[in-house]
Amino acid sequence: MWILIGSELLVFGAIFISFAITRLMQPDVFMEAQNHLNRLAGAVNTMVLLTSGFLAALAVQAQRVGQGGKARWLLSGTGLLGLVFLAIKFVEYSEKFSAGISTDTNTFYMFYFLATGFHALHVVFGLFILAFIGWKNSEENIVTGVAFWHMVDLIWVILFPLIYLMR
Repeated sequence: MWILIGSELLVFGAIFISFAITRLMQPDVFMEAQNHLNRLAGAVNTMVLLTSGFLAALAVQAQRVGQGGKARWLLSGTGLLGLVFLAIKFVEYSEKFSAGISTDTNTFYMFYFLATGFHALHVVFGLFILAFIGWKNSEENIVTGVAFWHMVDLIWVILFPLIYLMR
């Protein structure tokens, strides 16, 4: 799992560096496009993922003290919040697509859809991991699965300000 997490962090790091370099070369395009993002949706999604990460950490603690049932409930809450994140992202994407915005619109939106879409795929994969570790909830499984979920949180904590806030 640590090799997977490390490799994913490297891939996202490359996306972040490419985004930053391209932003320096096209500041007007990026500024204009960023003004059309839904910052509130991004902020809510940040709180949703941070809360899900907190529940995941509590699940690890519960499992460690022999409260496997409680750990399962906490993992279920974590997964539910992951679904909320995806629903909000779906609404954001729907708004963009209905406005005729896609990866072909400009360089900013190419990065926006690439980075946030790739992250959303990681959320989906994380949901499968959460389901598995809830089903097979040994301490080792939960610690390992929650480590992946925290990586997903970490990536969003970097993506949100980079894409939605930095001017």
